[in-house]
Amino acid sequence: MDKTINEIENEIIDEFNFFESWQDKYEYIIELGKKLTNFPDECRNNEYKVKGCQSSVWIVTNEQSNKIIFKADSDSTLVKGLIALLLRVLNNRGADEIINAKLDFLDITGLKQHLAQTRANGLAAMINKIKMYAIAYKTKHESVN
Repeated sequence: MDKTINEIENEIIDEFNFFESWQDKYEYIIELGKKLTNFPDECRNNEYKVKGCQSSVWIVTNEQSNKIIFKADSDSTLVKGLIALLLRVLNNRGADEIINAKLDFLDITGLKQHLAQTRANGLAAMINKIKMYAIAYKTKHESVN
């Protein structure tokens, strides 16, 4: 059975608690970013670019069996890791799950507080973009039904 958003968030919290220093946590985030799946080159354009990020970030979606599948990339290794964390929690979920996700792990791990203001703004922009995609999918399905 698939894990819930809360179960995945708790795993991430446990992983972050394993590291003693923020330097180690940042290195871990960067490692996570290296594991992102191949992002289509043709999608590295303004249509898929997240506005509000200091770095370039692109997010694309498709849908399979009423679940939203995300692919994302960034030109920044740290931001790529941040988006990898978000996708770990929100990828392959229904629209309502994504829209209603609180993402408490960002506060509990201290991640939000340890990001520079520009990175925190970028993280908020990425979350907003993901949730907007989910709202668009939900609206599309409601108008069909």
